[in-house]
Amino acid sequence: MPHISDRTAGFTDSVIRRMTRISNKYAAVNLSQGFPDFDPPAALTAALADLAVQGPHQYALTWGAQDFRQALAEKQSRLMGFEVDPETEIVVTCGSTEAMMCAMMTVCNPGDKVVVFSPFYENYGADAILSGAEPIYVPLRPPEFSFRHDELEAAFAQKPKALILCNPGNPTGKVFTRGELELIAQLAERYDAFIITDEVYEHILYAPNVHTYFAALPGMRTRTLSCSSLSKTYSITGWRLGYIIAPPEVTETARKVHDFLTVGAAAPLQAAAVTALRLGQDYYDGLSAVYAAKRKLFLDGLRTIGLPFTEPQGAYYVMADISEFGYASDLDFCEKLAERVGVGAVPGSSFFREDVQSMIRFHFAKKEDTLTEALNRMDGIRRKMR
Repeated sequence: MPHISDRTAGFTDSVIRRMTRISNKYAAVNLSQGFPDFDPPAALTAALADLAVQGPHQYALTWGAQDFRQALAEKQSRLMGFEVDPETEIVVTCGSTEAMMCAMMTVCNPGDKVVVFSPFYENYGADAILSGAEPIYVPLRPPEFSFRHDELEAAFAQKPKALILCNPGNPTGKVFTRGELELIAQLAERYDAFIITDEVYEHILYAPNVHTYFAALPGMRTRTLSCSSLSKTYSITGWRLGYIIAPPEVTETARKVHDFLTVGAAAPLQAAAVTALRLGQDYYDGLSAVYAAKRKLFLDGLRTIGLPFTEPQGAYYVMADISEFGYASDLDFCEKLAERVGVGAVPGSSFFREDVQSMIRFHFAKKEDTLTEALNRMDGIRRKMR
């Protein structure tokens, strides 16, 4: 039998998705894989119900249905502070996962280097490898998860083709300050690099933190590929609707890459999602309030339990410190947490380039009853885990 590709030699399955399977095995409350257990907006599901009968049921235009791109351009133009052209600057993808992969393959040649902050969402390293690029890892140092200027400049000095920026961050919940973003922008301009942003949590923020779109910074629109999706904003992770916003000359190539990766996103889901994209600002204000309440409930519970954590500034993840338990392997800890305590979490080592075995990631995108049940199960965690 011939050998399979060498580029996959270092791959494992997704640790995040593996922890969902382990959670299911032990009937644990799944706080590992970041999907909600509550419904999308009623107007959105009502629109889908209508379209299930009337369609569309055939291919949309490969880079996105016209009405979807128009609604998305209107929404993002308002938020980003510049006009997004739906005809030349948008590629609709099958989730932000494809958006990131498509962006990488659009700008990178085999052998190019790409800067990745560590900790990072597990797909980024794989994206770099699959596109033939070499990742350069720059640490974000806890508890603030800030980078050092000298370390970042040393990475840029290696002449990377791009930097991947997840903001607000997964797994840390970090929201980069404008000052940090401006420093990255200066280096990107000095060393002539693209910035590929993952902004799927753009609407999930906790005061006083503010999200700044990287493409909106002075001079950065021409070198930024803004990737995002509807998954987290509208609680439709299974719909797999993502997008890239980029300058026309970049979008032209990204559309070709996307066409041969997946052809196009689901036509009836795009049609239904127009309803969500045209929701008013009150929806996004309400979303922030809902997640702020969930964050307070869950973090207050962790404080009561006495489990140290880093308070997230955005997104819906929290990194907790398990060093007191003395486990040599955080994966072993998470497997036993699911089995003995009945709560699913993700081992932090799956996000770090460095050898970090002392942190795990929970998410709190769940009903309040679900979060309360998880916290009740973690009562007495020290007795159960030793």
